[in-house]
Amino acid sequence: MLARLLICCGLLVASSLAVATTIYKTQHANGVVSYSDRPSRGAQVFVFRDRMDERLERQVHLQIKKQPGSHTVFVRNDLYAPVEVELSFHQVKNLKGAPAQAIRRVLPARSNTRLALLTASRAGKPLVYTPRLKYALGDPSGATLTYRYPLPWRGGPFRLSQGVNGQYSHYGPKNRYAMDIAMPEGTPIIAARAGVVVKTENRQSGRGTDPAGNFVRVLHNDGTMGVYLHLKQGSVRVREGQRVAVGSALALSGNTGNSSGPHLHFVVQRNTGLGLVSIPYQFSQPVGSLPNFALGR
Repeated sequence: MLARLLICCGLLVASSLAVATTIYKTQHANGVVSYSDRPSRGAQVFVFRDRMDERLERQVHLQIKKQPGSHTVFVRNDLYAPVEVELSFHQVKNLKGAPAQAIRRVLPARSNTRLALLTASRAGKPLVYTPRLKYALGDPSGATLTYRYPLPWRGGPFRLSQGVNGQYSHYGPKNRYAMDIAMPEGTPIIAARAGVVVKTENRQSGRGTDPAGNFVRVLHNDGTMGVYLHLKQGSVRVREGQRVAVGSALALSGNTGNSSGPHLHFVVQRNTGLGLVSIPYQFSQPVGSLPNFALGR
Protein backbone atom coordinates (compact mmCIF):
# COMPACT_ATOMS: atom_id res chain seq x y z
CA MET A 1 0.00 0.00 0.00
CA LEU A 2 2.84 2.36 0.86
CA ALA A 3 4.58 1.54 -2.40
CA ARG A 4 1.41 2.31 -4.32
CA LEU A 5 1.01 5.63 -2.55
CA LEU A 6 4.60 6.55 -3.27
CA ILE A 7 4.18 5.67 -6.93
CA CYS A 8 1.09 7.85 -7.14
CA CYS A 9 2.87 10.71 -5.40
CA GLY A 10 5.82 10.21 -7.71
CA LEU A 11 3.55 10.54 -10.70
CA LEU A 12 2.26 13.82 -9.34
CA VAL A 13 5.78 15.07 -8.73
CA ALA A 14 6.87 14.14 -12.22
CA SER A 15 3.97 15.93 -13.83
CA SER A 16 4.23 19.12 -11.81
CA LEU A 17 7.91 19.53 -12.60
CA ALA A 18 7.76 18.28 -16.18
CA VAL A 19 8.82 21.51 -17.80
CA ALA A 20 11.97 22.29 -15.83
CA THR A 21 12.98 19.41 -13.59
CA THR A 22 14.48 15.94 -13.99
CA ILE A 23 12.76 13.28 -11.87
CA TYR A 24 14.72 10.42 -10.30
CA LYS A 25 13.36 6.97 -9.42
CA THR A 26 14.82 4.97 -6.54
CA GLN A 27 13.96 1.41 -5.49
CA HIS A 28 14.93 0.81 -1.88
CA ALA A 29 16.14 -2.43 -0.34
CA ASN A 30 12.68 -3.17 1.06
CA GLY A 31 11.17 -2.89 -2.44
CA VAL A 32 9.52 0.49 -1.92
CA VAL A 33 9.79 2.79 -4.95
CA SER A 34 10.10 6.55 -4.47
CA TYR A 35 10.52 9.56 -6.75
CA SER A 36 12.33 12.84 -6.20
CA ASP A 37 13.66 15.87 -8.05
CA ARG A 38 17.02 15.35 -6.28
CA PRO A 39 19.45 12.63 -7.44
CA SER A 40 20.62 10.04 -4.92
CA ARG A 41 22.87 7.00 -4.98
CA GLY A 42 21.42 4.30 -7.22
CA ALA A 43 18.67 6.57 -8.57
CA GLN A 44 17.73 6.45 -12.23
CA VAL A 45 16.24 9.16 -14.40
CA PHE A 46 12.50 8.53 -14.63
CA VAL A 47 11.02 8.73 -18.15
CA PHE A 48 7.22 8.86 -18.24
CA ARG A 49 5.64 6.99 -21.16
CA ASP A 50 1.88 7.07 -21.35
CA ARG A 51 1.17 6.85 -25.07
CA MET A 52 -2.38 6.25 -26.21
CA ASP A 53 -2.36 4.15 -29.33
CA GLU A 54 -5.19 1.63 -29.12
CA ARG A 55 -5.60 -0.43 -32.26
CA LEU A 56 -9.00 0.56 -33.56
CA GLU A 57 -8.53 -0.57 -37.14
CA ARG A 58 -8.74 -4.34 -36.62
CA GLN A 59 -12.41 -4.14 -37.58
CA VAL A 60 -11.90 -2.46 -40.96
CA HIS A 61 -11.27 -4.99 -43.73
CA LEU A 62 -10.45 -4.88 -47.43
CA GLN A 63 -12.45 -7.58 -49.24
CA ILE A 64 -11.96 -8.54 -52.90
CA LYS A 65 -14.50 -10.68 -54.71
CA LYS A 66 -12.72 -12.32 -57.64
CA GLN A 67 -14.45 -13.53 -60.80
CA PRO A 68 -12.99 -14.43 -64.21
CA GLY A 69 -11.79 -11.18 -65.75
CA SER A 70 -12.93 -8.90 -62.90
CA HIS A 71 -12.37 -8.08 -59.23
CA THR A 72 -14.88 -6.20 -57.08
CA VAL A 73 -13.25 -4.34 -54.20
CA PHE A 74 -15.19 -3.75 -50.98
CA VAL A 75 -14.29 -2.23 -47.63
CA ARG A 76 -16.11 -3.72 -44.65
CA ASN A 77 -16.53 -1.58 -41.54
CA ASP A 78 -17.46 -3.70 -38.52
CA LEU A 79 -17.19 -0.81 -36.06
CA TYR A 80 -20.18 0.90 -34.44
CA ALA A 81 -18.94 4.21 -35.86
CA PRO A 82 -18.25 5.64 -39.32
CA VAL A 83 -14.74 5.39 -40.71
CA GLU A 84 -12.97 7.50 -43.29
CA VAL A 85 -11.03 5.41 -45.81
CA GLU A 86 -8.58 6.07 -48.62
CA LEU A 87 -8.04 3.31 -51.18
CA SER A 88 -5.34 3.46 -53.84
CA PHE A 89 -3.90 1.00 -56.38
CA HIS A 90 -0.22 0.55 -57.19
CA GLN A 91 1.96 -1.58 -59.50
CA VAL A 92 -0.97 -1.86 -61.89
CA LYS A 93 -0.82 -4.15 -64.94
CA ASN A 94 -3.58 -5.36 -67.26
CA LEU A 95 -6.16 -3.39 -65.33
CA LYS A 96 -9.10 -1.11 -66.06
CA GLY A 97 -11.21 0.65 -63.45
CA ALA A 98 -8.42 1.61 -61.05
CA PRO A 99 -8.52 5.43 -60.72
CA ALA A 100 -5.26 7.36 -60.86
CA GLN A 101 -6.23 9.25 -57.71
CA ALA A 102 -6.99 7.56 -54.42
CA ILE A 103 -10.64 6.89 -53.58
CA ARG A 104 -11.58 8.69 -50.38
CA ARG A 105 -14.91 8.01 -48.68
CA VAL A 106 -16.65 8.00 -45.31
CA LEU A 107 -18.23 4.59 -44.69
CA PRO A 108 -21.21 4.19 -42.34
CA ALA A 109 -21.02 2.09 -39.21
CA ARG A 110 -21.53 -1.64 -39.70
CA SER A 111 -21.39 -1.45 -43.49
CA ASN A 112 -19.85 -3.21 -46.48
CA THR A 113 -19.25 -0.75 -49.32
CA ARG A 114 -18.11 -1.37 -52.91
CA LEU A 115 -15.37 1.09 -53.85
CA ALA A 116 -14.07 -0.23 -57.18
CA LEU A 117 -14.78 -2.66 -60.03
CA LEU A 118 -11.57 -3.77 -61.73
CA THR A 119 -11.51 -5.54 -65.09
CA ALA A 120 -8.80 -7.02 -67.29
CA SER A 121 -7.48 -4.93 -70.18
CA ARG A 122 -6.60 -8.15 -72.03
CA ALA A 123 -8.97 -11.04 -71.65
CA GLY A 124 -7.48 -14.21 -70.29
CA LYS A 125 -4.55 -12.44 -68.63
CA PRO A 126 -4.34 -11.99 -64.82
CA LEU A 127 -5.15 -8.70 -63.14
CA VAL A 128 -2.04 -7.34 -61.38
CA TYR A 129 -2.19 -4.62 -58.71
CA THR A 130 -1.34 -3.82 -55.10
CA PRO A 131 -4.15 -2.18 -53.11
CA ARG A 132 -3.34 0.14 -50.22
CA LEU A 133 -5.95 1.06 -47.64
CA LYS A 134 -5.70 3.86 -45.10
CA TYR A 135 -8.42 4.52 -42.55
CA ALA A 136 -9.34 6.60 -39.54
CA LEU A 137 -12.19 6.25 -37.10
CA GLY A 138 -14.90 8.90 -37.35
CA ASP A 139 -16.41 11.32 -39.86
CA PRO A 140 -14.34 14.50 -40.33
CA SER A 141 -17.35 16.55 -41.49
CA GLY A 142 -19.61 18.46 -39.16
CA ALA A 143 -19.01 20.98 -36.39
CA THR A 144 -17.90 20.23 -32.84
CA LEU A 145 -20.54 21.39 -30.37
CA THR A 146 -19.65 23.28 -27.21
CA TYR A 147 -19.93 20.98 -24.20
CA ARG A 148 -18.65 21.13 -20.63
CA TYR A 149 -17.84 17.64 -19.37
CA PRO A 150 -18.98 16.49 -15.93
CA LEU A 151 -16.19 14.75 -14.04
CA PRO A 152 -15.95 11.18 -15.43
CA TRP A 153 -15.57 9.46 -12.04
CA ARG A 154 -17.27 9.09 -8.69
CA GLY A 155 -15.41 9.92 -5.49
CA GLY A 156 -12.48 12.12 -4.78
CA PRO A 157 -11.53 14.86 -4.72
CA PHE A 158 -8.62 13.90 -6.98
CA ARG A 159 -5.88 15.97 -8.52
CA LEU A 160 -4.61 16.53 -12.02
CA SER A 161 -1.33 14.66 -12.46
CA GLN A 162 -0.60 15.65 -16.06
CA GLY A 163 -2.44 18.28 -18.04
CA VAL A 164 -2.59 19.86 -21.48
CA ASN A 165 0.71 19.78 -23.40
CA GLY A 166 2.32 17.67 -20.66
CA GLN A 167 5.93 16.96 -21.56
CA TYR A 168 5.87 13.29 -20.67
CA SER A 169 3.11 12.04 -22.95
CA HIS A 170 0.66 14.83 -23.83
CA TYR A 171 2.62 16.32 -26.71
CA GLY A 172 1.45 14.48 -29.87
CA PRO A 173 -1.66 15.23 -31.94
CA LYS A 174 -3.72 12.44 -30.30
CA ASN A 175 -2.97 13.49 -26.72
CA ARG A 176 -2.12 17.19 -26.62
CA TYR A 177 -5.30 18.12 -24.75
CA ALA A 178 -5.59 14.97 -22.63
CA MET A 179 -5.77 15.09 -18.83
CA ASP A 180 -4.46 12.52 -16.35
CA ILE A 181 -6.15 12.39 -12.96
CA ALA A 182 -4.36 10.43 -10.24
CA MET A 183 -6.81 8.26 -8.29
CA PRO A 184 -6.82 4.96 -6.41
CA GLU A 185 -7.23 1.82 -8.48
CA GLY A 186 -10.86 0.73 -8.48
CA THR A 187 -12.41 4.21 -8.60
CA PRO A 188 -15.76 4.10 -10.52
CA ILE A 189 -15.43 5.62 -14.00
CA ILE A 190 -18.62 7.00 -15.55
CA ALA A 191 -19.64 8.44 -18.90
CA ALA A 192 -19.10 12.20 -19.06
CA ARG A 193 -21.22 12.52 -22.20
CA ALA A 194 -23.93 10.45 -23.89
CA GLY A 195 -23.07 8.38 -26.93
CA VAL A 196 -22.40 4.95 -28.40
CA VAL A 197 -19.59 2.71 -27.19
CA VAL A 198 -17.48 2.02 -30.28
CA LYS A 199 -14.42 0.23 -28.89
CA THR A 200 -13.36 -1.41 -25.63
CA GLU A 201 -10.41 -3.36 -24.25
CA ASN A 202 -10.85 -5.31 -21.02
CA ARG A 203 -8.24 -8.10 -20.90
CA GLN A 204 -4.93 -6.42 -20.21
CA SER A 205 -3.13 -6.82 -16.93
CA GLY A 206 -0.21 -4.64 -15.91
CA ARG A 207 1.63 -3.08 -18.83
CA GLY A 208 0.08 -5.52 -21.31
CA THR A 209 0.64 -5.31 -25.06
CA ASP A 210 -1.24 -2.06 -25.74
CA PRO A 211 0.05 1.28 -24.43
CA ALA A 212 -3.54 2.41 -23.82
CA GLY A 213 -4.21 -0.47 -21.43
CA ASN A 214 -7.88 -1.28 -20.96
CA PHE A 215 -10.13 1.47 -22.32
CA VAL A 216 -13.61 2.55 -23.41
CA ARG A 217 -14.21 4.80 -26.43
CA VAL A 218 -17.58 6.57 -26.75
CA LEU A 219 -18.78 8.30 -29.93
CA HIS A 220 -20.82 11.48 -29.28
CA ASN A 221 -23.56 12.88 -31.50
CA ASP A 222 -21.33 15.63 -32.93
CA GLY A 223 -18.66 13.16 -34.11
CA THR A 224 -16.26 13.70 -31.22
CA MET A 225 -15.18 10.77 -29.07
CA GLY A 226 -14.41 10.55 -25.37
CA VAL A 227 -11.77 7.98 -24.43
CA TYR A 228 -11.21 6.61 -20.93
CA LEU A 229 -7.89 4.76 -20.56
CA HIS A 230 -5.72 2.60 -18.25
CA LEU A 231 -8.77 0.89 -16.74
CA LYS A 232 -8.66 -2.06 -14.36
CA GLN A 233 -8.58 -5.50 -15.96
CA GLY A 234 -12.02 -7.13 -16.17
CA SER A 235 -13.85 -4.03 -14.93
CA VAL A 236 -15.32 -2.73 -18.21
CA ARG A 237 -19.12 -2.98 -17.89
CA VAL A 238 -20.22 -1.81 -21.35
CA ARG A 239 -20.15 -3.51 -24.73
CA GLU A 240 -19.46 -2.20 -28.22
CA GLY A 241 -22.64 -0.85 -29.78
CA GLN A 242 -24.23 0.00 -26.44
CA ARG A 243 -25.68 3.49 -25.96
CA VAL A 244 -24.71 5.18 -22.70
CA ALA A 245 -26.06 8.24 -20.90
CA VAL A 246 -24.23 10.79 -18.80
CA GLY A 247 -23.33 9.07 -15.54
CA SER A 248 -23.55 5.51 -16.91
CA ALA A 249 -21.06 3.15 -15.26
CA LEU A 250 -18.24 2.31 -17.67
CA ALA A 251 -15.48 0.60 -15.66
CA LEU A 252 -13.06 1.02 -12.75
CA SER A 253 -9.84 3.02 -12.88
CA GLY A 254 -6.64 1.05 -13.05
CA ASN A 255 -2.95 1.06 -13.86
CA THR A 256 -2.74 -0.86 -17.16
CA GLY A 257 -0.82 -0.15 -20.34
CA ASN A 258 2.00 2.40 -20.38
CA SER A 259 1.06 3.84 -17.01
CA SER A 260 3.44 4.71 -14.17
CA GLY A 261 0.77 4.81 -11.46
CA PRO A 262 -2.98 4.46 -10.89
CA HIS A 263 -4.83 7.16 -12.81
CA LEU A 264 -7.47 7.93 -15.42
CA HIS A 265 -6.34 9.29 -18.78
CA PHE A 266 -9.29 11.13 -20.35
CA VAL A 267 -9.13 12.66 -23.81
CA VAL A 268 -11.61 13.97 -26.38
CA GLN A 269 -10.75 13.30 -30.03
CA ARG A 270 -12.16 13.66 -33.51
CA ASN A 271 -11.14 12.77 -37.03
CA THR A 272 -9.87 15.86 -38.85
CA GLY A 273 -9.01 14.06 -42.09
CA LEU A 274 -7.62 10.51 -42.05
CA GLY A 275 -6.35 10.97 -38.53
CA LEU A 276 -7.53 11.36 -34.95
CA VAL A 277 -6.46 14.43 -33.00
CA SER A 278 -7.26 15.52 -29.47
CA ILE A 279 -9.34 18.66 -29.10
CA PRO A 280 -9.62 21.11 -26.20
CA TYR A 281 -12.36 20.51 -23.66
CA GLN A 282 -13.38 21.75 -20.22
CA PHE A 283 -14.71 20.02 -17.15
CA SER A 284 -17.89 21.49 -15.68
CA GLN A 285 -16.20 21.98 -12.31
CA PRO A 286 -12.60 22.60 -11.23
CA VAL A 287 -10.14 19.76 -10.80
CA GLY A 288 -7.56 20.27 -8.05
CA SER A 289 -4.28 21.75 -9.20
CA LEU A 290 -1.11 19.74 -8.70
CA PRO A 291 0.81 20.17 -5.44
CA ASN A 292 4.59 19.91 -5.46
CA PHE A 293 5.23 16.94 -3.17
CA ALA A 294 8.98 17.04 -3.71
CA LEU A 295 9.24 20.50 -2.22
CA GLY A 296 6.64 19.89 0.48
CA ARG A 297 4.09 22.36 -0.88
